[in-house]
Amino acid sequence: MAFTSTSQTDWTRSDIYHNSFLIPPNNALTAALKLSEKHGLPPYAVSEAQGKFLNLLAQSIQARRMLEIGTLGGYAIYTIAQINIDNAGLTDKVKIIVGPAITTLSNIKSNASFDLAFIDADKQSNVEYFIQAKRLVRKGGVIIVDNVVRNGRVADPDQSDSNIDGVRKLLEYIGDDPTIEATTLGTVGEKGYDGFLYAINKPNIS
Repeated sequence: MAFTSTSQTDWTRSDIYHNSFLIPPNNALTAALKLSEKHGLPPYAVSEAQGKFLNLLAQSIQARRMLEIGTLGGYAIYTIAQINIDNAGLTDKVKIIVGPAITTLSNIKSNASFDLAFIDADKQSNVEYFIQAKRLVRKGGVIIVDNVVRNGRVADPDQSDSNIDGVRKLLEYIGDDPTIEATTLGTVGEKGYDGFLYAINKPNIS
């Protein structure tokens, strides 16, 4: 079977097509996107399909408590994030903690009560965030790290910047950690060419 080259336009069209069958309209999410755009937030949020994947993943492991690290612009974004949560009817289920993530994470008690952690913050601190997530996620729980392929540049020895180096350090850290089982999955779609790391905080085996 012969394959022809594809473009960003092709993959965006593909996402839209598949989503039209598999992801029904969600008024709360649509309102959240419009509010974010109105206030000039950069388009760094996961795509609709990626968001649905995270939702299905949480359901598949029956996650009751989830930790998200990263809210775009920090303090300036707090009000917008809270409005979106309130509009979605999740006020009593979601707590936003404002401040530098390393500090706020360190202040959370290590009771391993989270089922899933999603890391999508500054890539330079990936290792520090991952260490904290591992501390807070139960054994057998899942840790997802977004943007770890970066258009293939992470694997290119001639490429280097703070984001790429942050991902490389994370991969090196996990490669030396026998308590973590992980893989990277490349993705392509309306958000471009990238990928996420899927890790499991390995259960204790007696």
